[in-house]
Amino acid sequence: MNYTRDIGWYYNSLSDRAAAWSGVEFLHRFLTVNRGRGPYASELPLQFAQPGDIIQLKFAGKSDFSHSLLVTSPGDGPDSILITCHSYDSDNRPLSTYSYISARALHIDGIRK
Repeated sequence: MNYTRDIGWYYNSLSDRAAAWSGVEFLHRFLTVNRGRGPYASELPLQFAQPGDIIQLKFAGKSDFSHSLLVTSPGDGPDSILITCHSYDSDNRPLSTYSYISARALHIDGIRK
């Protein structure tokens, strides 16, 4: 757990958790700038995403990325990358079935204890 106020990574209960557990932009910020305890990640092109990596989507009419998905099977593009997510209980769903305007991939590089 990383209890850094506002940008940490912790979950004690539904009412006592870091914003990164439910906010897409908070998760991105935590993973890409975290120098303390917990996981850390780097952005990479979609075609290099591996199982367990995170893909975040931005939809038309939204100013920020607003949905996070987990890669279950890599590929060389949206038609061959398969994802899993809980928002609509999808498993091995092609990334191309989403109507998004931008996508970014986050590779979990490691975890600091």
